[in-house]
Amino acid sequence: MGWSIWRRRSKAKQREDFLKGVVGFSMVGPGLLVLNITKSIELGAVAAVIGLALVLVIMIFVNKAKAERLKKSGIADIDRMDGLQFEKYLAYLFQAEGYKTQVTKASGDYGADLLLHKDGKKIVVQAKRYSKNVGIKAIQEAQASIAHYGASEAWVVTNRDYTDAAYELAKSNRVRLTNREALIEMVLAMNPGAVPEPKAVIAATPKDDMTCPRCGNKMILRTSAKGSFYGCSGFPKCRYIRKNQIG
Repeated sequence: MGWSIWRRRSKAKQREDFLKGVVGFSMVGPGLLVLNITKSIELGAVAAVIGLALVLVIMIFVNKAKAERLKKSGIADIDRMDGLQFEKYLAYLFQAEGYKTQVTKASGDYGADLLLHKDGKKIVVQAKRYSKNVGIKAIQEAQASIAHYGASEAWVVTNRDYTDAAYELAKSNRVRLTNREALIEMVLAMNPGAVPEPKAVIAATPKDDMTCPRCGNKMILRTSAKGSFYGCSGFPKCRYIRKNQIG
């Protein structure tokens, strides 16, 4: 985790480029090779068809393996979590890695959702269960929380990815980032039974009705001529609203 996110991001790109190369060669390589050897257009065409069939087999295998990997990670259930459930789930993950964890208060958290303790170090963590990429605000808040909590490091963990600006700011401020791919790898690396299933965490943790499901910001009680409602604190960038069931 942590700085390894930069390497993982690079390895993921390398695997993608390698797969594209294999697929590309399988589509045109056999046909060109046979045509060059036999000088026969017919045999070259047959080889090209066989190459195309090989591409389809490869893609089916790759897509099946990817689907199984995602299902095993429980990332679809993680995507259904609200902010508080995501924080609780991350706490279980870090506990399994030997950290003592503490979920901060829902309000007035001063830029940190989790506090981690290990080997005499205190680490502040911003947990961002988002439906879009995380921007620089999370990086700024995580960095600012270091001084308030007397921590030595700041991390940001999300179920999505980060904007290019966020990556750059995190690199210059030494804020560690964990994106969707790294989170999936982290979950899959756990021993079976070491961490509760995401579904179990959702069932055991009441919904945090004060968190915007669209962007992860806090919901604020507002009033209008039609009555009261909860509006996202990220307004006007996020215009999500929820009817107040009480008043």
